Amino acid sequence: MMSSSDTAFAGSIPELYERYLVPLIFAPYATDLAARARRHQPSDVLEIAAGTGAVTRRLVDDLPPSTRIVSTDLNQAMLDVASRRGTARPVTWQRADAMALPFADASFDLVVCQFGAMFFPDRPKAYAEVRRVLRPGGRFLFNVWDTLDENDFPRVVLEALRQQFAAQPPTFMQRIPHGYADPDVIRRDLIAGGFRHSPEIVSVGAPSYADSAQLVAIAFCQATPMRAEIEALGSEALDTATRVAEDALIEEFGAGPVTGRIRAHVIEVRL
Repeated sequence: MMSSSDTAFAGSIPELYERYLVPLIFAPYATDLAARARRHQPSDVLEIAAGTGAVTRRLVDDLPPSTRIVSTDLNQAMLDVASRRGTARPVTWQRADAMALPFADASFDLVVCQFGAMFFPDRPKAYAEVRRVLRPGGRFLFNVWDTLDENDFPRVVLEALRQQFAAQPPTFMQRIPHGYADPDVIRRDLIAGGFRHSPEIVSVGAPSYADSAQLVAIAFCQATPMRAEIEALGSEALDTATRVAEDALIEEFGAGPVTGRIRAHVIEVRL
């Protein structure tokens, strides 16, 4: 079950997210999504759950200047970081709930979403909204993380935290980011949202790099909503969790620069 803290990118999280998580795990897939978007030569693009703008920046670089890009997120603090970071040309930043998109029917020929679908409380409803704002023949392009077994860094971090906080282990990473990895479930949700064409689902792996295990530990313990679960365990819990995660990562990957596997599903469906 999803809690309010699971979608709370508040306080220092947005800045830490942009600084640590984007280069660690999001940047490779932003490049991938933008390249896929470019193949369709869209004229009007909507991005939902844009976060701090990793995909937006790639879309600006990869699509013609004439392409209109509207980037939205439910969390204004994330959009504020994105707008401060800026883009090479103007885009529209707008707060919007994927459950009730504030756009007219058939407004876009491409909707893009990077690692946001896992956070939608009602995925078929969100997909129905995407379908509503797409033009006939338009495309919905999004990605979701594969299971923890296929993503080394969060797997090691979560295993370490389960041992450290055995009485009340954090569950966010397994429940939300890596909890929507079954292609059959994704297909059923798209059908329930009104999509009639069969989606193309491909699995894309990539290496993830960091200069140290400490940076990875900070990224997952302090720059995601798992932080709220950890902080609820006590005043010293966040420091303890970050240290324990760092130690586990060093044991698994070494004390210097670290490399781990990451893997996601990329989904494309036509209206």
